[in-house]
Amino acid sequence: MKIFYLSRIKIFLIIFLLTTSIFLTWEGMNTFYNQQKTVFTLEPIYHGSPDRKDIALTFNVDWGEEILPDIIKELSDKKVKATFFVTGRFAEKYPDLVKKIYTSGFEIGNHGYSHIHPNSSSVEKNKEEILKTEKILKKLGIKYAKIYAPPYGECSPNIVKWANDLGYKTIMWTIDTVDWKDKTADEIVQKVVNGAHNGAIVLMHPKSSTLKALPTIIKELKEQRFKFKTISQIIQDTKSQNR
Repeated sequence: MKIFYLSRIKIFLIIFLLTTSIFLTWEGMNTFYNQQKTVFTLEPIYHGSPDRKDIALTFNVDWGEEILPDIIKELSDKKVKATFFVTGRFAEKYPDLVKKIYTSGFEIGNHGYSHIHPNSSSVEKNKEEILKTEKILKKLGIKYAKIYAPPYGECSPNIVKWANDLGYKTIMWTIDTVDWKDKTADEIVQKVVNGAHNGAIVLMHPKSSTLKALPTIIKELKEQRFKFKTISQIIQDTKSQNR
């Protein structure tokens, strides 16, 4: 029977290697946990401060070029602030119209390039959609806000994180007019006016019924003493893990 003797140096070396291995394993697990925690705690922004009587009108734009000029005029005439989230392909096709939105003093945000379904697309594709639109807006000389309205309202934790990686806040809403379903002007008015609350974000699109509803919406909300704000203004004091 053989008996093996280990020198003190060898014993120390074994202990050192075991300790280092345990430490590195722990650090790796801790890093992985923190990364996962980041993914699942980032959240989109749904509203502004509940302490202020502010409201934000937003328009997601991937079509409606025949309606947009009148919407711009109505908002401008009433001195109402609003935010337009435009797709890159719309900006490419109607550059003068997008410039008109910008030069009229309205805020412009990012709605992706081709209105894909973000939740079923890769990280590379989602980031490409945002960056491609960003490049087009820069080329048009438009100073855009780093805010992103995901198409179809798809905002899984990964979508929010990927947008956040690019410096964008993901914006949702608290009042959805569902105007794209050909709602009547009266239905749109009722949805917005009855649902209005402090810090509300209203989702609309360039539809004829929405244009028809706008004068009444603006009048009613002003009578309720709401102040119209852009998205950047309404969320500036909002605590969010996107910030």
